[in-house]
Order: sequence, then C-alpha cells, then structure tokens
Amino acid sequence: MSSIRLADLARELDAELHGDGDIAITGVASMQSAQPGQITFMVNPRYREQLADCRASAVVMTQDDLPWARGAALVVKNPYLTYARMAQILDTTPQPAENIAPSAVIDPSAKLGANVAIGANAVIESGVELGDNVIIGAGCFVGKNTRIGAETRLWANVSVYHEITIGAQCLIQSGTVIGADGFGYANDRGNWVKIPQLGRVIIGDRVEIGACTTIDRGALDDTQIGNGVIIDNQCQIAHNVVIGDNTAVAGGVIMAGSLKIGRYCMIGGASVINGHMEICDKVTVTGMGMVMRPITEPGVYSSGIPLQANKAWRKTAALVMNIDEMNKRLKALERHISQDKTSSV
Repeated sequence: MSSIRLADLARELDAELHGDGDIAITGVASMQSAQPGQITFMVNPRYREQLADCRASAVVMTQDDLPWARGAALVVKNPYLTYARMAQILDTTPQPAENIAPSAVIDPSAKLGANVAIGANAVIESGVELGDNVIIGAGCFVGKNTRIGAETRLWANVSVYHEITIGAQCLIQSGTVIGADGFGYANDRGNWVKIPQLGRVIIGDRVEIGACTTIDRGALDDTQIGNGVIIDNQCQIAHNVVIGDNTAVAGGVIMAGSLKIGRYCMIGGASVINGHMEICDKVTVTGMGMVMRPITEPGVYSSGIPLQANKAWRKTAALVMNIDEMNKRLKALERHISQDKTSSV
C-alpha cells in the first residue's frame, strides 16, 4: 500500500480520530525518525515532552496523552498493539515469489491451489499439496507428500522434508529446516547404529518460524507445533517435541527430544530445556534458563547468574567452588552445638 487517508486508517484500526482525516499516511516510523507523511506511536507518558519535536503527521496515543498532541492523533487503548496492526496495513515487504518461475521443478503429481506462486529453482516433489495462495520462495525444497495450507508463505531456501503437514497462514523464514532426522542412535559396542526417524512434523495454523531454525521429525510419533505458535531464529526443536497453542519461543532456544510444552508459554532466548518431561500452560522461562525438571505450576522461572563486573564474579565463583567444603563445616558446627546443648542439660 502506497498511502492511506488518516480517516480510513482510523476506521480500520477502530481508533478515535482527532485532527485532519484527509492527511495521507505513507508509512510508520519511530517518534525520533518520523517525517511528514508518516505516523508514529507513543506507548509511555515519559515521551510526552518529545511530541513537540516530533515531525510525524499523526501520532497513535491513549486518551490520557491526548492533551500533549501537537497535530493529528488516533486515540486507542493499546498504542503498541495498534502499532502492530497499522504496520501490517502499511507493510511494503515484497512477497517471497510471484507467479511460477520457469526454473521451478514441480512434479506432475503435485496439486497446486489457486494463485500459488513458486520462486526460481524451487523443487516441489511428488504428492505435494499446496493450498490456495501459498507462496514458495526461491530455492525452497518441499519433499514428497507434504501438505501446506492456504496462504502460507516460505521465504527463500527453506527445506521441508517428506510427509510434513503445515497449516494455513503460516510464515517460515529463510534457511529453516523442517522434518530433518531426529538425533536417534543405538550403541553397539562403541559403534553408533542409526535409528530411522519414521514420524512426521505437524504444524498448526498461523505459526511463524524464524530464520535458520530446525524442527526435527519424530522418531515414531510426530513432532507437533500448535496453532499460533511463534518461534524465533536459530532454535533447535528435537524429535517428538510438542508445543502448545500460542506459545512464544525466543532466539537460540534448544529443546531436547520428547519434551511437551503447554499453551501460552514464553521461553526466553538461549534457554535449554531437557527432554522427556512436561511444562504446564502459562509458564515463562526467562532468558538463558536451564530447565532440568518438569514445571507443574504456572509462573515465571529463572536460572543462571546475571552478568557482573569481573572482580565481583570471581569472588562469587570462588565461593561456589568451595560450597561443598563450607557445607561440611556448617554441619560439623551444628553437630558440635547440638552436643553442647545435650551435655549442658
């Protein structure tokens, strides 16, 4: 979209318009960088004084902040959520592909819905089913008998192995691999014997997966990603992991096999979660959390030592290294005090 009248934008956002509705809005920008023709948003009252210097043609704000407006404004209850929605309306990101490129390799048995686009050098193997308005970026690989739901988009160089199911309205960023073998081996007197990974990956609707993330197929049962799940870049999701609806996973997270995560969870960046256990609904794990045991109660969980000045950290580390000896001395002291009390009686 090249531009939209402010009044029309207000209508689409269900916002209360203050000022000239005929202003043409061409994009969204921060308060500091916005230029005439752009719209910005204010999420915190501490930025009220900056409105005087803001060059945006309109500002999204709450009713409480309206007296500080210097021009047109859209009044809403949640400016940040409204920012997300108007950014979608004004989004100028190109599609991963348009039409079907001559160099795309498509097996004759593949079933393509209406308005499917497939980029240059993409490979669509036999038995694949692509729903209406699916977009497959350049260099993608879609393996045998995989099904991809309507309006799902794959950016360039995504690899989707065989027998995978991806729901509708999903977005998968470049370099992601879905359905690679899980890490399954048996040991025969020191030699590793590969266990074929016979399960699938089942991904729900409205799932977003960041760049260079890997989701392994199940060993026997399926790896499952629920509806509305969002997964950041460079995550590793091992075989037979189950992630519940609307859970968010930040960058660099590692999940071991056969882990089950509930709905509405939030997993902080660089966290490592052990396998063969369960995390209940509505759990938040803060960044770099190491989850070694099941979590059965909703809440916020943390682990690790926050960054310190090196001098302070060295003292802390020295204490930790001696904690076993300190524990022995403490127990010996407790026994001595207990004996003294007994003898005095």
